[in-house]
Amino acid sequence: MAQTDIFYCEPRKDIGTGGARAARRQGWVPGVLYGGGQDPVAISLRINEVNKAYLNGRLLSHLAKIDVPGEEGQQPVIARDVQVHPVKGHPIHIDMMRVDEKTRIDVEIPVHFINEEKSPGLKKGGVLNVVRHTVEVYAPATSIPEVFEIDVSGLEVGDGIHASAINLPRGVTFVITDRDFTIATIAAPSALRASDEDEDEGEAEGEGEEGEEKKEEDAKED
Repeated sequence: MAQTDIFYCEPRKDIGTGGARAARRQGWVPGVLYGGGQDPVAISLRINEVNKAYLNGRLLSHLAKIDVPGEEGQQPVIARDVQVHPVKGHPIHIDMMRVDEKTRIDVEIPVHFINEEKSPGLKKGGVLNVVRHTVEVYAPATSIPEVFEIDVSGLEVGDGIHASAINLPRGVTFVITDRDFTIATIAAPSALRASDEDEDEGEAEGEGEEGEEKKEEDAKED
């Protein structure tokens, strides 16, 4: 089961650019808490808790909980927008959305491929050409899939892996619904492709030489 991060926060009285900078100088990450039928609230989050979740890939679009002073219990939230420092690479502002079991959001779920050693195409030197590393879905906010695993057992060179290969959990649907989009293919190894191209070029040259010879013969007959 995926770890659920818990963020402690404090209300932020000073809003705007100046207030955000002041929060950062004091070791906090400024943000906004909104949704759930309540008014937006400017907040500050502990930088160590935010950085830990961010470095472990659990910050954006992952269910978490937030501990707000003066409010009862820990509220389930999802980070919907994370601004990152352009040079240092750490979060500098976060928009948190309150959610419940009825909330549905669009999220990108990473795709992992399993049993590559059981793919005849890959055994022959084929290459797993990944078209989409993530798949966008609509999912209940409180039960977002962590990852989609796709079994490539039995796939040959030239086979494609499409959205229909994913077994979606209950309540989860693809954002793209008008086609069975491609996620990956088993591509031919580069050496084989080069050999096929050389063969095609050889045939084309042969056909060209035959054409020239026929022209010369026709000219002699004339």
